[in-house]
Amino acid sequence: MALRSRSSCGKLASVLCFLGCEKSRTLDSPPASQNFFCQKNLSPVMTISIGDGSHGSNDSHRNESHRNERFSPIPKRSDTNPCNVGLRLTEQAFQRPDQLAIATPTGSHRRGTSRRYHTISMEDLDHRSTSLAAGFQAMGMGPGKKIALLVRFGEDFITLVFALLKCGVTLILIDPGMGRKNILNCLQATSPDGFVAIPIAQAIVKAYGSRFPHAKLNVTVGRRFGLLPHPTLAQLENSNRESFVPPPTSMMDPAAIIFTTGSTGPPKGVLYTHQTFNSQIDMIASHYAIEPGGLDLSGFPLFGLFNAVMGTGTILPDMDPTRPADVDPVRLLNAIDQWGVNQSFGSPALWTKVGLYCKKTGRRANSLRRVLSAGAPVPPRVLEQIRAAMHPEGMMFTPYGATEALPIASIESRMVLEETAPLTRIGKGTCVGNRFAGIRWRVIEITDGPLTHIDQTREVPPGTIGELMVQGPVVTQSYVTRTDQNAMHKVRDDSLTPPGSDTPVYWHRMGDVGYLDSHDRFWFCGRKGHRVITPSGTLFTEQVEAIINTHPWVYRSALVPRGTAPDQKPVVIVEPWRDRRRLVADNGLTLQTEWERLIQTHMPDHPIDAFVVHPGKLPTDIRHNSKIFREQLTQWLDKR
Repeated sequence: MALRSRSSCGKLASVLCFLGCEKSRTLDSPPASQNFFCQKNLSPVMTISIGDGSHGSNDSHRNESHRNERFSPIPKRSDTNPCNVGLRLTEQAFQRPDQLAIATPTGSHRRGTSRRYHTISMEDLDHRSTSLAAGFQAMGMGPGKKIALLVRFGEDFITLVFALLKCGVTLILIDPGMGRKNILNCLQATSPDGFVAIPIAQAIVKAYGSRFPHAKLNVTVGRRFGLLPHPTLAQLENSNRESFVPPPTSMMDPAAIIFTTGSTGPPKGVLYTHQTFNSQIDMIASHYAIEPGGLDLSGFPLFGLFNAVMGTGTILPDMDPTRPADVDPVRLLNAIDQWGVNQSFGSPALWTKVGLYCKKTGRRANSLRRVLSAGAPVPPRVLEQIRAAMHPEGMMFTPYGATEALPIASIESRMVLEETAPLTRIGKGTCVGNRFAGIRWRVIEITDGPLTHIDQTREVPPGTIGELMVQGPVVTQSYVTRTDQNAMHKVRDDSLTPPGSDTPVYWHRMGDVGYLDSHDRFWFCGRKGHRVITPSGTLFTEQVEAIINTHPWVYRSALVPRGTAPDQKPVVIVEPWRDRRRLVADNGLTLQTEWERLIQTHMPDHPIDAFVVHPGKLPTDIRHNSKIFREQLTQWLDKR
């Protein structure tokens, strides 16, 4: 059904964006003073205040006898399905039942005081998710059903993801900030069989029910009112978890549909199988030597899900996960100190904010030994600032990948700062490191059209810029929405098909351009769709922008084209540091000369047609607040 009016569409967008920006817990969640899991088959969640940097494990241990009275033993490893990624939580709960799984901040933040938290153990998280899985099964959810999850990231979200995975449905996960048109189109394109959603989202879904004709399996996560669907989450939590029967699951069974951010076009629905998730978990844990028992401050929702199945506790940060660039560094650093957090994942925008604060104030995070940052290239200055603030022996990694293929490669900050960063500053691209074990990659001639079979590709020699293609167990095999894009991104390779299998194997064209060096490291030079083709040659965004970004008054920049290929004119749009804007405005002609000189020094054959100072912040992606939306800047430039 077409939208009836622009105003009704705007209301829907406001409601759905509420999923990512509303500050309170769902209506099922009581005030901080209550223990709200005192229901059948569930143990109470502890409300604790930490002032000594402890992990809260003693508090969990004190509830051990109480929990044993309520729960029968969880299944042993041999009783679980080794393929279903949701049941990996059951394995962790069996091995370390009392370990902290999730800590959620409660109340308001007050500087100089210890924060209060709701906590839940691995065993309690597993039991709660299994009870919900039993309830979902009783409703008719199971393999073959697609269920959209519209719940703000937090403890409920993590629990529901595991519950739905356990019962074998295909999860539909959408970024709440992708915009009204994209949200509606993405949900409709997946044809969900139901929605597990907060009340306000359920109300809107019901109002536009004709767009979702198959959505019969619906759960309201919160207090039900009016004509909202039932049951509620609270009702399902009373389900007998012993009635849950894990469905038969193979590695290639669908597990989730996750959408790209849409930074280079409309979002695409990527099909994740149980193999995809299992391989991601195994590769990340192995590559970064993540051992059970650690604590992660999770600035990115997906990593919060990985933590539980790696035996790592998740400390939920006091931040809006859809706006990492607006994080309050004090709140994050206080949480790290309170809990003795040893690792954290966040976007470059998040660590930029934290790094600047630490440099200015001298604040440290001494317990922090492992930091990961992804979503866009991480500026060397950010690596320097975070390295200076964390444990002296700590390491900061920048994994490389995409929604369709993650992780692909990784590099540690020491290699960047000591070897590759100087080359990045003079326009050689950004080195993303070596590939993960199990990943194949090759750089081929840049082609804008489809490549359906590996025989159609032509590999280029090391040092030559081309487009990157990858293959491995974490590389997804297809889009399930906008399926026309499969021909543009998926390349069949029959030589990789296992003997006796009739399932084809595909490489994925990343859409990134760059080159391999003599150490088999990939140097990222930009997105294929963002290259600027001029009469004097082709310019790549990452190479040009890195040169301009060395200027002390420039925070970041964006290379965009004016006109059409092959006669485009390159324009660099500059975002100054906030405290330098007045200086930039007063010294425009001088700065133009300085920026031109930088380009002339390092790229003498590729002059820039114009430099333009942006009046505000450059538009960035909704997921990491780090990828620059160059298409929007091109439109803005054309309107000037």
